[in-house]
Parts: sequence; C-alpha cells; structure tokens
Amino acid sequence: MEEIFGPSGLIARAHPDYEYRPGQVQMAEAVLRAFTEKRHLIVEAGTGTGKTLAYLVPAIAAAVARGGRTIISTGTKNLQEQLMEKDVPFLQKVLPKKFTAAYMKGRGNYACLQKIKRAETMPILDGLEEMDYFDEVRQWARESQTGDRAELTELPEYLSFWRHIDARSETCLGQKCPDYDPCFITRMRQRAMDADIVVVNHHLFFADLALRGGQYGQVLPDYSAVVFDEAHQIEDVAAEYFGAQVSSYQLEDLVRDLASLAITSIDANRELTKIAGRVTRFSDNFWMGFRDGRGEEGRSPILPGTFARKRTDGEIQATPLGDAYLGLDGVLQRMETTLDALPEQPVEVENLVRRVRQVRFDLQFIVAGDDKHFVYWLERRGRGMFLRASPIDVSGLLQDKLFDKVETVVMTSATLASAGNFSFIRERLGLVEGETDDLIAPSSYDYENQAVLYLPPRMPDPRAPEWAQAAAGEVIKLLHATEGRAFVLSTSFAGMNALYERVAREIDYPCFLQGTAAKAGLLEKFRETKNAVLFATSSFWQGVDVRGAQLSCVIIDKLPFAVPSDPVVAARQRFIDDQGGSSFYEYSVPQAIISLKQGLGRLIRSTTDRGVLAVLDPRLRTKAYGRLFLESLPPCRVTSKIEDVARVFETNDVLVR
Repeated sequence: MEEIFGPSGLIARAHPDYEYRPGQVQMAEAVLRAFTEKRHLIVEAGTGTGKTLAYLVPAIAAAVARGGRTIISTGTKNLQEQLMEKDVPFLQKVLPKKFTAAYMKGRGNYACLQKIKRAETMPILDGLEEMDYFDEVRQWARESQTGDRAELTELPEYLSFWRHIDARSETCLGQKCPDYDPCFITRMRQRAMDADIVVVNHHLFFADLALRGGQYGQVLPDYSAVVFDEAHQIEDVAAEYFGAQVSSYQLEDLVRDLASLAITSIDANRELTKIAGRVTRFSDNFWMGFRDGRGEEGRSPILPGTFARKRTDGEIQATPLGDAYLGLDGVLQRMETTLDALPEQPVEVENLVRRVRQVRFDLQFIVAGDDKHFVYWLERRGRGMFLRASPIDVSGLLQDKLFDKVETVVMTSATLASAGNFSFIRERLGLVEGETDDLIAPSSYDYENQAVLYLPPRMPDPRAPEWAQAAAGEVIKLLHATEGRAFVLSTSFAGMNALYERVAREIDYPCFLQGTAAKAGLLEKFRETKNAVLFATSSFWQGVDVRGAQLSCVIIDKLPFAVPSDPVVAARQRFIDDQGGSSFYEYSVPQAIISLKQGLGRLIRSTTDRGVLAVLDPRLRTKAYGRLFLESLPPCRVTSKIEDVARVFETNDVLVR
C-alpha cells in the first residue's frame, strides 16, 4: 500500500494535488488484510482520511488477484456516480493491472422500451408540456446506451409519466418480453457480469439480498466480497427490504395494467373491466379508512384493534376498516382467479397474477399483525399511502444472509464509532466480535487549529418554552461573529421554521430555507451567495460537501435523538428494554452521537478549512451522557465565549476551555 499511497507512490506521481495521509495508508492496509484473510472489517474514517481510494485500491487488487467480483455499495446515488465518473477512471489509468467496473442502479432509474411503445397509445400524459417531454424521452431512449434517466439533465426532476415507463421489476416480463435483448436492464446486467467491480447503492443491494434464494432470483451478479460506504445507514435500509409493503400506488398500477391487457374475447374484456372498477372502488374505501380526517404526512403505528376487536362474549369482530380489507381482498382474489382462467394468456397475464398474489400475501401479513418480531406502521407521503411491516431487529437476518455467506464485508463511514468504540454498530448489525476487525483511521485534519466547538454558557432545557427564543438569540450572535457563511441544522421541520422566522429578519445576510427549492438548487445558491445562511433539517446532515470559507459555521439546535414516537424507533427501544437492556444508553445515545458527528462533519472538508461548530443543547454539559457525546466529537478547542468564535478566523491561539 505504501508503493501506491506513499509520498512517491503511484497516486502521488499521477495526481499533482495528492497529499500523503498516514490514516489512508492504515485503512488501505486493514482493508487488504480483510480481503486476504477473508474477515469482516469496520472502519471509521473521518473526513480527510481519503477513505474512497483506501478501500477501492485493495478491493480492486483482491478482485483481480482471485478472479472474483467485489460489490461496492454506497448510501447515495451521488457517491455512486462520483465513484464511476471520477475515482474508478482515475485508478484505471494509474494501477498497473487492468480491471473492469460497472454500476447498477434500481430498476426505477431505467426506461423500459416495451412500456414506452405501449405508452404511445395510452393516456398517461398530463397536458401539452408533458407530451413534449415524452417525445424527448422517446427519442432519447432510441439513442441511449444505458437508458438511465440521469442522462436527461435538461428535463425536470419530476416527470409524472416516468413511473408508467420505467423498468420496475413488478411489471417486467423478463425473457418473454419482445425487447428483452435490447432492454436496458439486460444490458446493465451483462456489463455487471463482465466486471471485476460493481458499484451499487444500499437500496439495490438489500433489495437483491432479500430476493436471493427466492422464486424470482437475484438482481446482482454473484460476489465474494462487499464494501459498504456510508455504512451507518445499513440497519434502516435492510429493515425496509426484509419486511413487507403494500401501497396505494401498487393497487392503482394493478388496475391500470389490467385495463391495458390485449384480450380479444368480448366477454373476458367485459368481466375484467368490471373487476378493475371494483378494485378501484374497494381500494379507495380501504385507504380512506386510514385518513381519520387528517391525512398529514409522516409515520404512525398500526395499533392492535385496527382491523379486528374481541367482543365482550369473546368472539372476534372485524372493525369497519377490517371489513374494508375483507372486501378489498375478496375483489383481488376475484381478479386473480379470473386472470388465471382466461382462455388466452398474453405474456402480461402471468406477471399480473404474480403481482396480485404478492399484494394479497403482504396485505394479509400486515393486517394479521401477529408476528411479534415485526413492527407494523403506516406512512403517508404526498398523495400515496404505504402499509409496512418491518423487522424490529435485523441483526440475525444480516448474520444469516450476509455475514455468514460472504467471505469479506468491509463497512466504512465517517461516523460508525460511539464513545470511541464499535459496540453499538456490532450489536445492531449482528457482527461477531472475534470474527470482525475494526479500525478508527486518524484524520489528516488538524481540528485543534482548524475548528472550535462553541457551547453556550447558559441555555434553558430544550423542552422548556423559553428555549426557542434563547436558541434564536445564540444563532444571531454566532452569525454576526462568523459573518453568515453557516448551516443552521435543526432536528425537526418545526424547529427549523421557528429558528428561520426568528433569525432571518434580525440579520442582514441572505437566508435560504430547505423546502423552498430542490436540495441541489439550494446548495448551488448557497455556494454562489456571499455570506449566505442555510436553515435545514436531516437531509443536509450528510452527503453535503461545501469547501472553503463559504461554509465557516455549522450550528446544531438540539442533540439529534431519534423521534420516540416513530413506530420503528419505538419498537426497537421496546425490544431492547424487554431483553433487560437500557434502550436509552444502548440505542438512543449511540444513534444520536453518530447523527451529531454526521452534522458536524459538514464543516471541515479540507486541510485549509477553518470554522466553528456550535451545539445549542445544554444537555451536553448538564447530563451525564453529555460526556459520551463530547468524547465522540473531533478533538477541537471548546469555548463558551462568543468573542472566541470571531477569533478563530484571525488567529491560531489556543482558546481557553
């Protein structure tokens, strides 16, 4: 690894701006050792370590040497694209041994040639403008080599008709499709089969892992090793794909695809039209039962007694919502049997029957709600409603399906350790301590001289009504000291909006608010606007990179404890407590520490960056667990004097603690 990463190594000779980083070499050696000895590895590599190349180089070396295939899984599409557009091409030029790489995204990112042809005769477009967009997409699909909608950079981010022409698996005809050979999914899979390195994202990886061994096979080619970048997201993504889900969109799609079947029998067509109308009616009635007069977005638990209750005489009686479910299931069963009995069977029929059976199976599992290892919940998102069942603890599933079956799994992120150890992540993911190595790779940044942590001298408890006004006052003082150039990150939308309303009118710096424009657009405006301030929530806590003086201050309002009313969080906490543990210290605190480190990690992004980290939550000092947070943060100087904040941009003098 020194020959590659050393001061006179291959990378230094090929890259004029390369900086030698001992932490990067340590990490690369640990990753190579994991591949060689077929062990698992956890690595926390803070910003500035150079972790991407530190895992890519040994992953490539191992894949080429043993002739196997390595999967690189990222938490975001942005990182996935960075790997394929920047890091992989660089290494293909630099490394002496040649290797091939391919990337795979979820099927919803790709156009379906068959659906585009069908859409030409179907009413899926909304207005003349969408007709123009569809014409552009149709022309692009004829010429594109990948079919990846990311190539459509000139079109709006949201196209209402895209979901009707994408290549999602539930509507795929597979080898029976007349466009199977030129299909973009077929081509993507072939490129992956031929590659040494395949770059995916966590959602696609766990969707594939949940399918492996099942009737409909796998998505990814076989592999002998996996590297997870942004591995702190693994538990939540895995829980999503090892569970069950039924959405209002799925039922709408079933009805639409049923209506588009090419059936020559007049009687069969009449019967299918009747069934389609009944499915729509019963579906609307079922979902309406969840609105409860509110319909606001968010998650809520599905409580016992939602679908059936025990009467005083001991008999089980369906609730009105339970009756709505029975009606919906009945009409779906009628749809299934009618399709199965059709005298003529277009290739789409088999696919439709499979989808109806899956919806009925998942819906029955969620409505029954009798598996105590799952949490059952409802999510409202836009006009869509989603019923979900998620495993409360994924550690056993991951151990069985991933860690016991794959030779080497490397998990890395800027934030994986809590209070200097990996106990939390091991427990959550089911990693056996003796079989898993770990490393905290030292950062190349000099936090002592590059950053200062500001903790207000006096703040009320965050739950007190006077806290919001006091927090706004601290934000105003900080922004004057840093001349704007700040992220103000809140743990909730309500907190974000309250701070924005109180602060924006009191300062002369340009203020941006999350939600007023697309995330990418807001970031671009922030980068281009002198002395700007961005008020945002969790989506800006990670995966956001603003270098230089433009971002000189990151202010976090409260310790980012997971919302206890969230049904998945509440179920995980109950599970730990029921096992005799302490959910607060074993789950809530470590999870909040990792989230806080993610937010503060937005500040120092290069060796020349300087700035202020500020946390307005007094519990860092007033509660015993505050010490665990402080021990986990970068080793920077700590102050409670606002005048020291301004001095960080003027001098390197050591501040008084």
